[in-house]
Amino acid sequence: MSIFDDKTTYSLARLHEPLLAWYDTCKREIPWRGASSSYFVWVSEIMLQQTRVEAVRAYFLRFTAALPTLQHLAECDEQTLLKLWEGLGYYNRVRNMQKAAKIVMEQYGGELPRSYELLLTLPGIGEYTAGAIASIAYNIPVPCVDGNVMRVLSRVTANSADITLSSVKKDYQVLAQSMIPMDDSSNSPALQDRSSPRAGDFNQSLMELGATVCVPNGAPLCDVCPIQTQCKAFLSGNPQHYPVKTAKTARKIEKKTIVILMYGDQVLLQKRPNSGLLAGLWEFWSMDGWLNRDELTNALMEQGIFANAIHSLKKAKHIFSHIEWQMQGYLVYLEKLSTIGGGEWVKLTDLRENYALPSALKAYSKELERWVLP
Repeated sequence: MSIFDDKTTYSLARLHEPLLAWYDTCKREIPWRGASSSYFVWVSEIMLQQTRVEAVRAYFLRFTAALPTLQHLAECDEQTLLKLWEGLGYYNRVRNMQKAAKIVMEQYGGELPRSYELLLTLPGIGEYTAGAIASIAYNIPVPCVDGNVMRVLSRVTANSADITLSSVKKDYQVLAQSMIPMDDSSNSPALQDRSSPRAGDFNQSLMELGATVCVPNGAPLCDVCPIQTQCKAFLSGNPQHYPVKTAKTARKIEKKTIVILMYGDQVLLQKRPNSGLLAGLWEFWSMDGWLNRDELTNALMEQGIFANAIHSLKKAKHIFSHIEWQMQGYLVYLEKLSTIGGGEWVKLTDLRENYALPSALKAYSKELERWVLP
């Protein structure tokens, strides 16, 4: 049984009207908004996963300038692709994009399919992304429900169901689907045969409201909300009680020592395994645990590495979804060029231009620039 009754669904049937009026006037100007290209919609939606809009702007412009079409993405070599994605993290996102792009080139003539169901068959495209592409690029009346949308709708309906449950999310998808303004000229039961000229705008209006007004942290800006008079949580005076969600499991803490090994104008990189966390990415040499100078010196000597100088770098941390790296670092100048298993010596100019390092090591990439790079 749905968490929303027919009365609730009926009461929201016209909510698109104030939402779209507000969206037309107040939406943010961002590079991909208004793009008719399904490719651009896809790129932006994948980038926006786990990343704020303001941070994505520059990455989107850089990526689409280098790879302006889906064919360019399909044909790009992996090292260039990862370099273009550098800074966004979660590199499997762009790897899956390339896998999907190759399938689209082979099976769909170079254009993302105009079908929600077919979009779901492509690597890296789930219900939310498929809904965004289908509605924004193709006007197909399907919802795209993310945390922003569930927060808005949970407050509008004052619904206390746990939004971390998949069954609850499904009910929000059904509710959002019912709210999309429809073109009544088609009675086809197939979504891809039906049209809603403002399906994409409606979905974006809910997301925009959640991102800028009905915000997750701190008090929502109810005084400027276009639907406050229809919002049960606002009328009850308790919008911050919603949404309800189960507390996250505590992240596992891992301590690491990051070592930037230098010889002349070269730095040592090592490649991570092809599966698991940060799969296949380049990184600085590292060791588990926190090592002091003496412990680091001994660990290097065991590898046949002798240091001319060791400089302490600042501590840093990086949070993954389930793990937190707590790091301390060293910059080490070597007496001679040493061969280290699994490592590759890279010129600093090549590192800057051609190698993508994970966002987890951003603090130490900056330290390298501060100490060494001109």
